[in-house]
Amino acid sequence: MTQKDIILTKNREVAGLTGHFFGISPLVLVLISLLLCIMLPPIIFLISSSLYTTNPDGSFRDFTFKFYTDLIANPRFGKNLLNTSIYAVGSACVAIFLGGLQAWIVERTNTPLRKYVFLISTISLGIPSVLYTAAFLLLLGKTGPVNQIADALFGVKQAVNVYSMWGMIIIEGIDFAPLAFLLLAAVFRSMDASFEEAAIMSGAAGWQTFRRVTLMLAIPGISALFILIFIRAFESFETPALVGRPAGIPLLTTDIYRATQVDSPPNYGQAGAYSVALLFIVVILLAIYNRIAKQAERFQTITGKGFRPRLLNLGSWRYVTSAILVLLFFIIVVFPIAIVLWASFLPFYQPFSMKALGFLTLENYRGLISAELLRTTLVNTMILGLSTASLVSLITALFAWLSVRRYRGAWILDQLATTPLIFPSIVLGVALLQIFLASPLPIYGTMASLIYASSMRYLPYGMRYSYAGMLQIHTDLEEAAAISGAGKIKVFYKIVAPLLAPALITCWLYVFLSATKSVSLLILLAGPDTRVVAITIFDLWADGSLTKLAAMGMSWTLFMAIVSGGFYMIARRYGVSVR
Repeated sequence: MTQKDIILTKNREVAGLTGHFFGISPLVLVLISLLLCIMLPPIIFLISSSLYTTNPDGSFRDFTFKFYTDLIANPRFGKNLLNTSIYAVGSACVAIFLGGLQAWIVERTNTPLRKYVFLISTISLGIPSVLYTAAFLLLLGKTGPVNQIADALFGVKQAVNVYSMWGMIIIEGIDFAPLAFLLLAAVFRSMDASFEEAAIMSGAAGWQTFRRVTLMLAIPGISALFILIFIRAFESFETPALVGRPAGIPLLTTDIYRATQVDSPPNYGQAGAYSVALLFIVVILLAIYNRIAKQAERFQTITGKGFRPRLLNLGSWRYVTSAILVLLFFIIVVFPIAIVLWASFLPFYQPFSMKALGFLTLENYRGLISAELLRTTLVNTMILGLSTASLVSLITALFAWLSVRRYRGAWILDQLATTPLIFPSIVLGVALLQIFLASPLPIYGTMASLIYASSMRYLPYGMRYSYAGMLQIHTDLEEAAAISGAGKIKVFYKIVAPLLAPALITCWLYVFLSATKSVSLLILLAGPDTRVVAITIFDLWADGSLTKLAAMGMSWTLFMAIVSGGFYMIARRYGVSVR
């Protein structure tokens, strides 16, 4: 053993990172214990609720398989499963088509304006899904501008019926398009242009080159993304609740919500059985996703010095692709925001017309401020987002450091931190709801419970960002510090944390945006005093307060645009990748 190895080993012993507790480092063992205390209770409570009847106070009573036998015997479950699958497949196809088209134009061509797509996508990620859904219901509704134009041009009274399966698919697909763009951009960015150039020099036309070369090289990334968006759509709640329920198209997530929030008394056993079934399906889908990801090396094209990430010169066609980007910008951002902005200035919602211009008012905004609704929900949302993003970033930075540096047993941290991926949001909400209700502490409905739930939900995403960032940091600086006598804490915050900062900033922003726009996780957990923006918008839609909803949504969208724009400027200033 070299002198450096002896010093490193001694330093780790002093820091408490080596030991003989089941062959696992003491610090790692403590962290594993904490994670198990966080991860196991939701699983245990969820399974127990599906196997026991409950007392009026929520405690478990008699063991039974009744909820599962009813689930299997009920034809509604099979029908809802089919509806959910069609909805998820369609949403994934729409999202990948829109996001993939943007990603190819931005990363593979010399199209003008392409650099602004990242900023636009970041801003759109901060818009709550429930607001997106409400906006498209107004756009495509019976009295919406799309049907108005169809009536004026073709004399068709209702050319578009948004309350349908295809309406759900279009809305959800557009909502996921920015995420698809950001993920597929990395796939197209890492593709070697020499393969496409070789095809063109061999006489292949542009379409042939795209279909036989570009698309084939992107297959692993597209396939993995398809499964990922399929899972996200499969477990989504906002669009199924706002579009599917009025249209008479029940899905699994809306059935779970109905069993816990609509039925009287709440049927937690049925909700538990539905949740376990949904959990099992998601586990299978995640296994498929991981299998696809592991086979990605067969399609690698970055091989070292020969890699040249060049853009394709489209010539005059670049103006066509630029027009496509502008059109997608209007579809994904401008049109939804415009209809919400219009509704926010009306005392009661009405279609656009010259007569309606006379009704424009700021009363909705004044009402939000005077009733302190806006202030309270903004404060709650900011506390939730800031706390969740900060906790996840700090925790996963430590976990990633221990895992990548291969401390004894640290691989278990990585696996446990990824466990919440198996929980669909509303399923995790059902499990945590029962835990909080059964807890002797008055935690249900508090901000602490929301932060706990959100941190658990987004821990896997933070782990992936931190882990990827940690892989890029060489051990030389840490070893030099250890040889100089620095302890683990000093090494971590003096060396590792600053080098990991770019990945942590990106992780922080993603978790912040995701946590503040969620409805399905928090709708079962939020109390009267802890309503956040997304939940408030959902409640306002259910109450029919469209104009107040629009004012609330516009206020939040403006705030998120400022936050996202500020992040974009900071990223460009300090060289942090926004991609």
